[in-house]
Amino acid sequence: MVQPTRLSSLLVGLLIGGSVTHAAEPAPSVVVHCGTLIDPAVSAQPLLERSIVIEQGRVIRVDSGFIAAPAGAQTVDLRKATCLPGFIDSHTHLTLEFGKGAYLNKFVDTDGDVAYKAARNAKVVLMSGFTTVRDLGGQHLVDVALKNAIERGDVPGPRMLVATNLLSISGGHGDPSAGYREELFHPTEADGVVDGVDSAIRGTRIAIKRGADVIKVTATGGVMSVADHGSGAQFSSPELQAIVETAKSHGLKVAAHAHGDEGAYLAVAAGVSSVEHGTYLTPKTYALMKKNHVYLVPTVIAGASVAEAAKTPGFFPPSVQAKALEIGPLMVAALNRAWKAGVPIAFGTDSGVYPHGRNAREFGYMAEAGMPPIDVIRAATQNAADLLDRSKDIGTLQPGHFADIVAVQGDPLSDVRLLEQVWFVMKQGRIYKADGAAVAF
Repeated sequence: MVQPTRLSSLLVGLLIGGSVTHAAEPAPSVVVHCGTLIDPAVSAQPLLERSIVIEQGRVIRVDSGFIAAPAGAQTVDLRKATCLPGFIDSHTHLTLEFGKGAYLNKFVDTDGDVAYKAARNAKVVLMSGFTTVRDLGGQHLVDVALKNAIERGDVPGPRMLVATNLLSISGGHGDPSAGYREELFHPTEADGVVDGVDSAIRGTRIAIKRGADVIKVTATGGVMSVADHGSGAQFSSPELQAIVETAKSHGLKVAAHAHGDEGAYLAVAAGVSSVEHGTYLTPKTYALMKKNHVYLVPTVIAGASVAEAAKTPGFFPPSVQAKALEIGPLMVAALNRAWKAGVPIAFGTDSGVYPHGRNAREFGYMAEAGMPPIDVIRAATQNAADLLDRSKDIGTLQPGHFADIVAVQGDPLSDVRLLEQVWFVMKQGRIYKADGAAVAF
């Protein structure tokens, strides 16, 4: 296992080519003129002709009309655009790649390869309008190093919350040795493979020690793992409770990957904060999620993408192909049931299970599942910020929050798919994309 310090050097040295070039700091004062502002935390209705006043990367106030910028301030003209808070993707894997033969990468890619690809993926996701992501499972601690590199300004990318290694039982979804010859891999608790309460506690503590902002547990099988079925429960209730209690003692939340109902219910009862995917959930589990304010992160685009890819012979191993064809087509209906049951929804896509940068296609799938456009946008802003415990900083453009602003042309409340065509991106007062093109970094 490569240590975080070494990977930090990889990201700075390999990705920047040996010399660090920092992006210019944002102007001390900026005024953004928005023709329309959509901020679900403020109003369910669009706000016309607003000026967002920014100082040192944070919103100071939002004024009606187009105010004159104070002397020395930068003016950003978005009077013909619709502005929104920067989007939040609550489920990404920036160190993972989607493609035929991806299962061979773990035998071929070096840590440097993973770092290069992760930095490229981070930039692509930022340019698609996502200024914050919750990265739920990385490789070789590259996620931690990438998060730190972005925070320093070494590479462009979204603000990251990371899980490091996800937690899996032996042979479960997340065990890197599952489906391969036993002598090829020897995963330990340091790799997130845990069995029993004591082991689960140690695995959680190791993830926290290595820099986790959130703990990811695979409560059921998954589509993309080679050896297991996609719906069965995998952790026992005592194991899940131990993971949640250990995480909470360090101030962290737990996200539970779960397709099947039994494993999801056990995870919700144990105190997780979100259920990822939720394909086969029942009214009993929905009721407990609603009662405990546990978010569903639906990742419909991931299901649709793997189901489509599975139609190509040889794209996936046979066991993965069968699960993809079974589960993928069910996820729109699963989100519809959860929405109707009153389960809180937070936007998340499983980026990396499909090509990075297409994250915004999830908006259309959520609308297809019956969610009104304003609530789809709320899921990617206000709700996701709440899930990430970052409501004081992100998810809205109210005073005091980071100046994370994206803009599109047209009215996304009439056609939410317009959010796939973000042509302006600002993160913390710094412009990364303008007029549809990346700004030199």
